Amino acid sequence: MKAIIPAAGLGTRLRPLTYTRPKPVLRVAGKPIIQHALETLQAAGISDIGIVVSDITRDEIQHAIEHVSKVKVTLINQHEQLGLGHAVLTARDWVDQEDFCVYLGDNLFEFGAAPFVERFQAERPSALIALVQVEDPTAFGVAQLDGTRITRLVEKPKNPPSNLAVAGLYCFTPEIFSVLDGMPASARGEYEITDGIQGLIERGCAVTGQAVKGWWKDTGRPADLLDANRLLLERTETNIQGEVSASQITGRVVIPASARVVRSKIVGPVMLGDNVVIEDAYIGPFTSIGDGSVVRGAEVEHSVVDEGARIENVNRRLQDCLIGVRAQVRGGHTIPRAHKLTISDASVVELA
Repeated sequence: MKAIIPAAGLGTRLRPLTYTRPKPVLRVAGKPIIQHALETLQAAGISDIGIVVSDITRDEIQHAIEHVSKVKVTLINQHEQLGLGHAVLTARDWVDQEDFCVYLGDNLFEFGAAPFVERFQAERPSALIALVQVEDPTAFGVAQLDGTRITRLVEKPKNPPSNLAVAGLYCFTPEIFSVLDGMPASARGEYEITDGIQGLIERGCAVTGQAVKGWWKDTGRPADLLDANRLLLERTETNIQGEVSASQITGRVVIPASARVVRSKIVGPVMLGDNVVIEDAYIGPFTSIGDGSVVRGAEVEHSVVDEGARIENVNRRLQDCLIGVRAQVRGGHTIPRAHKLTISDASVVELA
């Protein structure tokens, strides 16, 4: 069985972070989102994975996965972004006649892809779709069920038939390609995967829904990235190898051999990257700090700090922050009341 990860889009809801990088390469819990996706699929027994990329996202995606060795990855070019159905159809020649999984690379599942892949392989319906109950189904593809069989699937309906949303993981036989090929675009000008699945239903094919157990997170917005980082750091186990001097370490904390913590306090769960320097600082729970970053004379918690960032001499605690690659946050002479920041790569913010 193969898997497709669509990664050609720009992630406009995560701007300004995605002005310079595609969403799948943003980091949570120390790794690019797409690397979490690859590991999830590998754990489900899938080792042949095609990533659908665009001319804009290809180089960044390739860089983000260059150290992945346990799976075989093929980059598939999608020169126009015309919807998820179109992305899947773009991978048709690569899939050939094999069964396959479509895993949206910005989604995270507590128990991964394995429960869905295992059931699909055991029962082999034409399609198996992950479903989750949501408060506002109008923002999702929505399923109507008869037992576990999906009888109707509609994309972003004004009048949802249920509160069961498609959760970003699909398993298919190659039969889906015969529906997608020649299928008309939707009212919003895209080729919807939900329309393709509805086509299978109308042909009388078996389309099964399976509820997500545990948490599910779509990392489409800044707050979702922070929440995903928190959920993944909950799994962290203490691993302190780097230099720690005149400092207090509490809870589950990861400090690589190349990192240095001096005159500081860290309260986990916290994950430091390689060559991170923490001096005269406080790092609070649910914080991940990327390779080569420096936090000096500052307090940070419940935040994601990406590679090469510098946070120095800030007199009030930073929390709920997303700090981009090589971004800088520098303190001034007066004491601000609070800061909540989402700043893009290579930005400079001076707090006066």
